[in-house]
This record gives sequence, structure tokens and C-alpha cells, in this order.
Amino acid sequence: MGAAVYILGMLTSAACSVLLWRGYKRGEKKLLLWSSLCFAGFAISNLLVFVDLILVPEWDLYLYRLAATAVALALLLYGLIWESNK
Repeated sequence: MGAAVYILGMLTSAACSVLLWRGYKRGEKKLLLWSSLCFAGFAISNLLVFVDLILVPEWDLYLYRLAATAVALALLLYGLIWESNK
């Protein structure tokens, strides 16, 4: 059951990323770009959770999962600050 939840979380994040990217391409709003990149990072982080806990539990990918999430949030934070100055 846990594997299904991890996969669904990854697919949901990837779908959000794709939809935000499509919105960015239609309207050229920079905040949609940063949000899309953030959700792509979340999808990568969720994929790493699945790999870490289900596929190869003997490997410890905790720091990589945290790094992927931190980069995703940093991208969104950068986009929010950059767009607020315009």
C-alpha cells in the first residue's frame, strides 16, 4: 500500500508540474515557470522516497531526498522574491 501512495504522490506532483508548465507557455507568467520547476523537484523527491523505501531499502537516500526538496523550495522562493520586485 505504501508503494502506491509514493507513486501516486510522484505522479500528482509531475502532473501539477506539467499543467503549470503549459500555463506558463500560454501566458508567459514567470511565477508559473517557478512553480512548475518546484513541482518537478517535488516529483523527483517523491521518486527518491519510493526508491529509498521500497526498491532498495538498504541504501540511505535521505540526504538526497532532502536536497531535492530543498532545491525545489529554493526555486519557488527565488521565483516569489524575483516576481515581487517587478
